[in-house]
Amino acid sequence: MNSTPPRRLVVWRHGETTYNAAGKWQGQFDAPLSERGREQAADSAELLAGMEISQIVASDLSRAADTARSLSEISGTPVAFDKRFREINVGNWAGLTTPEIRVEHADTLARLAAGEDVRRGETGETVVEVAERVTQAAHEVVATMRPGETAVIATHGFAARALCASLTGIPQQIAMRSFQGMGNCHWAQLVEHGDGWQLAGWNLRRAPLATPGAMSR
Repeated sequence: MNSTPPRRLVVWRHGETTYNAAGKWQGQFDAPLSERGREQAADSAELLAGMEISQIVASDLSRAADTARSLSEISGTPVAFDKRFREINVGNWAGLTTPEIRVEHADTLARLAAGEDVRRGETGETVVEVAERVTQAAHEVVATMRPGETAVIATHGFAARALCASLTGIPQQIAMRSFQGMGNCHWAQLVEHGDGWQLAGWNLRRAPLATPGAMSR
């Protein structure tokens, strides 16, 4: 029996931004945290600080970077930044609301709603493309972790879902349909299991961090 303690990843979405509050798509536009978002970051950082965190890695966009800094200030763990953990690029949809996008791109929105992974905003990305870059970055984080260590990745909603699906072997199209949207400053927990990863918790916020077992929401 393998007695080596498993490594853990906490995939943490940033706090509310001014664009979130206004119902606007942001993608890689660098919208700042709102006042509520800063409060969310501080509150959830208090919860996550109870873990023995070995490292914190964040998207370089300010909403994720500032969320990560709130945890760093409490835990004393420094933050490293990696632009590969940025949100999906939504091209020319950034700054628009869904009703505004629907005026000229109703067909594209309908294809997305039907589960098709089409390119966002004409010049943006697909979820599969996002999954490729975030997974590569996550593997590099894991390569630096010792048995039993926990790393926190501060990222974004689409990026978090794409990463969790990729690491656990869930097809992206299935994850797009079955994973509820991750709330601001909620997180997922992944636990090393054999030669892969198990999703032990999704969209966590107030409940204690899950132990290895069935996925919880």
